[in-house]
Amino acid sequence: MVKQVADLPVLDDFKKLSPENVSEFREKGHTLVREVLSAGEVAAYRPVIVEAADRYNTEKRKLDDRDTYGKAFLQIMNLWRVDDEVKKFVLGKRMAKIAADLMGVENVRIYHDQALFKEPGGGPTPWHQDQYYWPIDTNNTITMWMPLVDIDVEMGMLTFASGSFKEGSIFNFEISDESEGAFDNYVKDHDFPISRAKTMKAGDATWHRGFTIHQAPGNNSNKMREVMTIIYVADGARVTPYKNNWQKNDHHKWLMDKPIGELIDSELNPKVL
Repeated sequence: MVKQVADLPVLDDFKKLSPENVSEFREKGHTLVREVLSAGEVAAYRPVIVEAADRYNTEKRKLDDRDTYGKAFLQIMNLWRVDDEVKKFVLGKRMAKIAADLMGVENVRIYHDQALFKEPGGGPTPWHQDQYYWPIDTNNTITMWMPLVDIDVEMGMLTFASGSFKEGSIFNFEISDESEGAFDNYVKDHDFPISRAKTMKAGDATWHRGFTIHQAPGNNSNKMREVMTIIYVADGARVTPYKNNWQKNDHHKWLMDKPIGELIDSELNPKVL
């Protein structure tokens, strides 16, 4: 039986970050924070998120019938807008405070959430930069990536090119075979250290900057890799002119067509902290 919203744990208390997490994030562009949610909190929220992701998933093709992007994961976005129980998770101040503290800003807003479920046998997620898609005028963007089940490398662990965020946008590529080849050569040519956790417990979370180059192996297990993500942007960011059609689409879909140059503060982008 799914819990009612009032019965779900409130995620508004703050978790003190270690100095090591803060320094690692600022140097490498990513860090792993253990036990962002307790086992009990994950047990409460996991069925809520899984049920909502299943209800709103529109991908009905078999794996073999999809392109590289489609094989990488099932991607269900902005669940907080359609499910009050997921909304309680996404708008939790605990995660927003971690995002703000890692970036060194006072306040953050939601850009959007997304469930990223990599099916058993699902393909690798190619190297890419998230912020390629975002018409935002600041580098103070961050993604929380939280597994809802215990995972290891075999299930598709998020993998980072440490320090790669410092040059900003590198290529004009969406997630694709093309991005994988170009970024793979770039990462090797620049000798970026490759970093990924061996294991993550449900409720642990990685955090990475919008321009940190990252990827994930395929899911070679027989279990679904259930991951919930939240993308935050520093309060005060503004909409920029489009650099590609994806940014044009994002402007409409996630920023409600706010005029270019205006603050990102639509009802889709609430200030969480």
